[in-house]
Amino acid sequence: MSDLTGLRALVTGGGSGIGAATARLLAARGAEVAVLDLAPPARRGYRADVGDDASVRAAVAAAAGDLGGLDILVNNAGIGAAGTVEDNDDDSWHRVLDVNVLGVVRVTRAALPLLRASARAGRGPAVVNTCSIAATAGLPQRALYSASKGAVLSLTLAMAADHVREGIRVNCVNPGTADTPWVGRLLDAAEDPVAERAALAARQPMGRLVGAEEVAAAIVYLASPAAASTTGTALAVDGGMQGLRLRPEGR
Repeated sequence: MSDLTGLRALVTGGGSGIGAATARLLAARGAEVAVLDLAPPARRGYRADVGDDASVRAAVAAAAGDLGGLDILVNNAGIGAAGTVEDNDDDSWHRVLDVNVLGVVRVTRAALPLLRASARAGRGPAVVNTCSIAATAGLPQRALYSASKGAVLSLTLAMAADHVREGIRVNCVNPGTADTPWVGRLLDAAEDPVAERAALAARQPMGRLVGAEEVAAAIVYLASPAAASTTGTALAVDGGMQGLRLRPEGR
């Protein structure tokens, strides 16, 4: 399939996990793709810290210069946090909110002139933010992370309203617990990684972790011309966790 041929895409946090899967799928569908990451890939990778505005602006400008413009922005970079409201100090709250929320702001702010140019050329620009099931479901030991992703969900809706008349669509994807390197590190830190993986899989009605490629497929759909009438939407890719309420088996 080559429905994205001629479109230029930028993926933050594209060095691993969902971001890397998204970059691969965008390229497979015909897009020219650049990646922003703290440890970027060798080909069309640009080092950027989304917590630093100057770093973001320089990397976005360099990537767009090499791509010849920008039509698709995927705001995927983020960091995690565990614990209740008692367990993270102020510095941790500031750091996670700065990366997960203001990181989206910084990259989008730098990309908007390019996306407006894309819209004027009739290229149908789109922004897709990686949010989380944590934005819509109360998860234990995720107070700080959930607060940051709840902000990303609200920010997505506000951005969609602000830019719809400019011809720029803005949506987000809400993954459930995904089988990514970040989740792998959380599991490695658990007292019983095998039991913890089983528990995370069991809380999703489909009974397994979400694949990074499955989340990437949703992101690429929202970024593509196939979703030309979709904006201000949060697409759950969570194995049914958000909407399903199953009875215990055998009852």
